[in-house]
Amino acid sequence: MKALLPFIRLFKRQWLMMFVGLFLSITTLMAGMGLLSLSGWFLSATAVAGLSVVTAQAFNFFTPAGGVRFLSIMRTASRYGERLATHEATFRLLTDLRIWVWRKLMPLSEKNLAGVRRGDLLNRLVADIDTLDHIYLRLLTPLGASLVMIGLLYLFLSWFDVTLAASLCGALLLAWFALPLVFYVLGKAPGRQLVQARRNYRVELLEYLQGQAELTLFGAREQYRSRLNSTEQQLLGAQRSMAAVTALSQGALVLASGAMLLLMLTLAANGVGEHVPPGPLFATMVFAALASVEMLMPLAGSFQHLSSCIMAAQRVTEITAQQPDILYPAQSQAHISRGALQLNDISFGYDPARPVLRQINLTLQAGKKVALLGQTGCGKSTLLSLVTRQWQADSGSISIDGQALTDFTQAQLCAGISVVSQRVYLFAATLRDNLSIALMPDEQGKAVKVDDAHLLAVLERVGLQTLTQGERPLDTWLGEGGRQLSGGELRRIGIARVLLRDAPLLLLDEPTEGLDKRTEREILSVLFEFAKDRTVLMISHRLTAMAQMDQIHLLEAGQITASGTHDSLLATNAYYQSLYHRL
Repeated sequence: MKALLPFIRLFKRQWLMMFVGLFLSITTLMAGMGLLSLSGWFLSATAVAGLSVVTAQAFNFFTPAGGVRFLSIMRTASRYGERLATHEATFRLLTDLRIWVWRKLMPLSEKNLAGVRRGDLLNRLVADIDTLDHIYLRLLTPLGASLVMIGLLYLFLSWFDVTLAASLCGALLLAWFALPLVFYVLGKAPGRQLVQARRNYRVELLEYLQGQAELTLFGAREQYRSRLNSTEQQLLGAQRSMAAVTALSQGALVLASGAMLLLMLTLAANGVGEHVPPGPLFATMVFAALASVEMLMPLAGSFQHLSSCIMAAQRVTEITAQQPDILYPAQSQAHISRGALQLNDISFGYDPARPVLRQINLTLQAGKKVALLGQTGCGKSTLLSLVTRQWQADSGSISIDGQALTDFTQAQLCAGISVVSQRVYLFAATLRDNLSIALMPDEQGKAVKVDDAHLLAVLERVGLQTLTQGERPLDTWLGEGGRQLSGGELRRIGIARVLLRDAPLLLLDEPTEGLDKRTEREILSVLFEFAKDRTVLMISHRLTAMAQMDQIHLLEAGQITASGTHDSLLATNAYYQSLYHRL
């Protein structure tokens, strides 16, 4: 239960709507119980009054009939309001939870999230947080409403007979404690299995859908589909187990309500208070017992989901409880204006026993173009991740414009550095939204808006004239991952973002990898035209555009083994010559 406490504390932000939902839930139960009890008394009293002409003429039919109508309308209206209020509170709570979790997630570095699969992380952000809506909607509200109603029912029945009130409310209180406890224990294992099976299925399904091209290419699609079907059967099995517990809980509630009804039939038959025989009050007591089952119905069902809520909370807490491995200063006077980059004795390894970079010394003067050349896996991308502070160097120092990298706030680094990577991430949104994401917020943290003419001009500058056609081209829906765009168009959108950011330091992580020669030349031409007055660090394993570099460094096994210009390396370095002859 301790795992739920941090999330329950967040609920105080929506206390008003939660209280409204609880109040309307109590009102609905009161109206339902009052309606059934009054109807039972009214029918019985009418029958008794009809035994003689005198009592029939003296009997007041209108007041109880009006009460029945009033309670009917009240129950309908309060039920509608209760559904509206509790679901509104739930949606607000889920919104607050997701924002809170996202704010905890954003400062975490790659080291914090190492070992967490992206599909699993998505599952925690979506499915596990959705599971937590049971806490308020199916746990706190039914528990609170039913407990209050037991107290109110005791006050109402004790007006007629204290013994009957104590007997019924004592039985209800026993059921209130026992049923949730029993079905929490019974639903604990199936609940955990359900959360785990749902997680596994979501992760495998996401990987299966995203990897269709690779699975088909290597002939593994049917094998992976078979494994997915097996995981689906495990999920269905967990759902069947939970459904069996649900059915058992409903059966237990029916049995408990029948026992309480039989108890009241036996006790009330001997008299109600001073009324012996009980007369119409007998029906009041019996129907009150019959109506009380409504407030117990949600309890067993809610507690069988408690174990899944606890497990979901633990999984989310594994992310939110982490302290960021990389810390940024809250405020700083540092500013990246020229983009001069200095790396001194940089060493780093994902595993301390296996260093990836060893004593790297690298200097980029402002406005210069430097390339880092090496084979795949030699540490080129790792070096860029150190500059962008995705990882922290084990030793050595990095500075930009003469100021330590650790002196910059995260916003200052984002404003001063632009990265063009091998993979461009596009969201399921419009073209305008996918471009505007590159714009830095203002000093107040608000999004900066750019007029459409500027966005269209940038698209034309990077060679995306085809996307500027039509009546409202910026409102074109790109879809998830920009599936309708070619590889070259995706890279050009990435370059368009760089142009919109307009940072003084430009990091190029093999920006043309996988493109044909013509598209590669066009993209590099746009990049170098834009970067003619900016500092550029480009990493690659090919010699494309090396002649335009002011300095080239060869990286092998995490160390710089040679440095020079394109011509000098071509004349003196055998490895560089071998790369050149592969072109």
